[in-house]
Amino acid sequence: MHSIVARFKLRHLCLFMLVLLLGTQDASAERRTARQDRTELESGGALGPATLPAGVRLISDVPYGPHELQRMDVYLPSTPSTKSAPVIFMVHGGGWRRGDKGARGVVTNKMERWVAKGFIFISANYRLLPDTAPIAQAYDIARALGTAQAQAAAWGGDAGKFIVMGHSAGAHLVALLGASPASAIAEGVRQRWLGTIPLDSAALNVVEIMQAPHPGLYDDAFGDKPAYWLAASPYHALQPIATPMLAVCSSRRDDACPQAHAFAARADRLEVRAQVLEQDLSHGEINDQLGLPGPYTEAVEDFMGSLDLQVKRMLR
Repeated sequence: MHSIVARFKLRHLCLFMLVLLLGTQDASAERRTARQDRTELESGGALGPATLPAGVRLISDVPYGPHELQRMDVYLPSTPSTKSAPVIFMVHGGGWRRGDKGARGVVTNKMERWVAKGFIFISANYRLLPDTAPIAQAYDIARALGTAQAQAAAWGGDAGKFIVMGHSAGAHLVALLGASPASAIAEGVRQRWLGTIPLDSAALNVVEIMQAPHPGLYDDAFGDKPAYWLAASPYHALQPIATPMLAVCSSRRDDACPQAHAFAARADRLEVRAQVLEQDLSHGEINDQLGLPGPYTEAVEDFMGSLDLQVKRMLR
């Protein structure tokens, strides 16, 4: 009888240890996933400065405000093919905390492809956490965009033909402005731009993210006040005057494409043009590989060309 009881206890002890081990492994896996998510979302793309190729002229650190980070770099064709070139305006990522306008992954492939076709390419910095929260960062981008529009003619560009794109945290900022251009106009943007291309946004529905388990970087960015989550959420900011949008998303991230499709569905209900482009690429590759020859770049250019006939002709 005692041996039966002992075996029974031993069996339950083994079962308990197995459950405990599996739970520990699950928790460890969850922590690893959270760390990986944070690392990926805080990456602004391939690091190192962009190299300037032949045929491209750089005007660096154009100011749009007094802070040292309120600067943008302007890449121009050395020999312009038009006096009214369309402008591609790029915003780096980095978890709202880091990143740089000159990073190779932010600039190189995009600049090399599109400046060679006659476009002007602009890459902007903005103030960062912990000193500047995301909504104020979006206002920085609006001021940079307004300054670029004001100076576009001097660079051989057309103030009415801007296409705005951003990656990760930068995608969140441009989506927020594109969803409600009136807020950008209030900060100095002279006119509505042609379209907005968020590249694997770190946040389209901020409220939904904050109400579910999420990496700590979102707490750093959006805090604990639901009113701020709402104000910082592109999904909730969408207005009928929103710019056309192409939301590029990584199918390798669990929440990226569902958020993009929900955003596009809400835009459709408001009769705002919004498309989703799913890509089997990592979060970083979505940024780094745009501009390389291939179907991904061609799909983005199809959207860009649909916004304006001159843009379409130049992309051929």
